[in-house]
Amino acid sequence: MRVLVCGYQHETNTFAASKADWAAFNRGDTFPAYVEGKEMLDSMTGVNLPMGGFIDAALRKGWTLVPGFWCGATPSAHVTEDAFERISAAFLDFAKTTRYDAIYIDFHGAGVAEHIADTEGEILRRLRQVAGEDLPIVTSLDLHANVTHLMLEHADALAAFRTYPHVDMARTGALAAELLDRRVRAGKREKLASRRVPFLIATNSQSTAIEPAKSHYQRLEKLDEDNGTISSFAMGFPAADFEECAPMIWAYGEKADETLKQLASAILEPEQWRLKGVYLPDDAVTHAMELAAGSDRPIVIADTQDNPSGGADGNTSGLLHALLRNRVGETYPRQALIGPIHDPEAAALAHRAGVGATIRTSVGTSVPTFSGDYSEPPVEGEFKVVQISDGEVTLQGPMMTGLVVQVGPTALLEISGVYVIVITGKVQLLDRVQISVLGLRPEALKIIAIKSANHFRADFGSLVRDPETDFLIAKSPGPKAVDPGDYKWTRLPDSIARRP
Repeated sequence: MRVLVCGYQHETNTFAASKADWAAFNRGDTFPAYVEGKEMLDSMTGVNLPMGGFIDAALRKGWTLVPGFWCGATPSAHVTEDAFERISAAFLDFAKTTRYDAIYIDFHGAGVAEHIADTEGEILRRLRQVAGEDLPIVTSLDLHANVTHLMLEHADALAAFRTYPHVDMARTGALAAELLDRRVRAGKREKLASRRVPFLIATNSQSTAIEPAKSHYQRLEKLDEDNGTISSFAMGFPAADFEECAPMIWAYGEKADETLKQLASAILEPEQWRLKGVYLPDDAVTHAMELAAGSDRPIVIADTQDNPSGGADGNTSGLLHALLRNRVGETYPRQALIGPIHDPEAAALAHRAGVGATIRTSVGTSVPTFSGDYSEPPVEGEFKVVQISDGEVTLQGPMMTGLVVQVGPTALLEISGVYVIVITGKVQLLDRVQISVLGLRPEALKIIAIKSANHFRADFGSLVRDPETDFLIAKSPGPKAVDPGDYKWTRLPDSIARRP
């Protein structure tokens, strides 16, 4: 069997400021830059991404892979019309000019363009017009996909991640290959059962490392084993203002209805999903200092509302202000770190000055937030240049293992005893190598404040003493609301509750 393989990844926060233009899909910040043909297959093989998992599984099954293209951009506001139409054209060009028996697509599932609310559903609809209704099409999806009826209608099967942090990305690609194999062997689509969850789930409540999500996914695995189904629960990306922004549960197989019923009965209880354990910036810092005094391991503070993987730019300074305001550098000199902060100007200035120099500059940007306010002003002062880097890092932790991240000129600065990482591109801190490549030992730090929401748990979980107590969530001003009920929704229907 010949399988055309392509990929398109974007998670859209329609409340954010910066859009994803065509250049964003060619930079290679968090994701590989646009790549096609054999080079795409070579770059994805063995990497913990869905495409990597599908490639490995397909080769084991003896299928012939027909390489199309793969592209992804760091989460942001809308995909521009120009970028989306270029990506759509690439899908259609490969679909029209190559010979294949099936299609696999590595989707995210939460893409919104300037002119199209459901980009993945629209791509599938357009592909059907070229490939026909009978040709098998399967896709993998992120756990944060906002799964639409158009996606369920035009794909023969969809498979979503089951972990957050996403350590099972390659496994999900292999699961998509299994769904394709089942579809081909059956000669027709498997029975599908699906149900929309009628409320939004805050991203910080979605971690599968803790309850309640941990138990729900364990139940999902057991039901699939017992019933012979392949099911998914996409908890959704609660920052995309369109009609179908909400979690979705679905299952394929003869007993799909039975699996879905049992999953839904447990998942649909709203009280379990309510947000908890969120601190204001100064409270997060002072609590971290108290915890650090009695621990020989780092305390981690997540600057969740400025998370680059949630559509923010990773450039606000509120948490840095809080670290300085509470004199963390005096209590723990050169043992506290924050970053990475997206600040190309500061990074460039540091590179020009060189290691050991002291530069007077500002770090961070005041940006509009979802509430209509602005984040805090940049931090002005004298910064020592401790280390510089070209920004190329090969991730080594459990998430995206083997992926090369390229964020351009990077610098490790120090102000008032606090380390600050500034970068040219945009990426969250999810892997300890992003710190160690700059000459620091993460395990020797007392406080690590990072631009992330939850993915950091995958690699930092073994670094802290107790993830239940030593991971703190800070609600510092930024464009990615920790509570989706804080957004000013305009298109989400009243049938979807803004909070559980």
